[in-house]
Amino acid sequence: MRRILGLSVFLFMLSLSACALFPHRDPLNINVVGIEPLPNQGLEVRFAVKLRVQNPNETAIDYNGMALDLEVNGRTLATGVSDQAGSIPRFSEAILSIPVSISAFSVLRQTLGLSQTQGLDNLPYVLKGKLAGGVFGTMRFVDRGTLDLPGSAATW
Repeated sequence: MRRILGLSVFLFMLSLSACALFPHRDPLNINVVGIEPLPNQGLEVRFAVKLRVQNPNETAIDYNGMALDLEVNGRTLATGVSDQAGSIPRFSEAILSIPVSISAFSVLRQTLGLSQTQGLDNLPYVLKGKLAGGVFGTMRFVDRGTLDLPGSAATW
């Protein structure tokens, strides 16, 4: 019984010290800085989303893949992945480009999801993504806001 108690205490202390070995990282600052058209395929539209990624940490962020999801009005509109690899130095920033696809069915779902009284202004969006960096190095990010499309307040 004493051995089990001693082993339990030892494992608990070991787990506490293991947590201290992983450095604390501040969240990345992500901003969409551009959208460029890419060649389309059939019933989809493709864009290259350019993200400014700022690293406010004391260590570099190494990544070997990216993923991005854009939800508008509570529904997925665009998704994209890239196997691009690189590093963002400490207290620095980089522009990353991720190709995303918007299918005709996503556009149809978005259109059917709008009520007749709801315009294209103030549509809520959620941009979710990650920079893959191995088991403990993956950095996830989320940006939320509303889309305000100029000239979308059409009068009938």
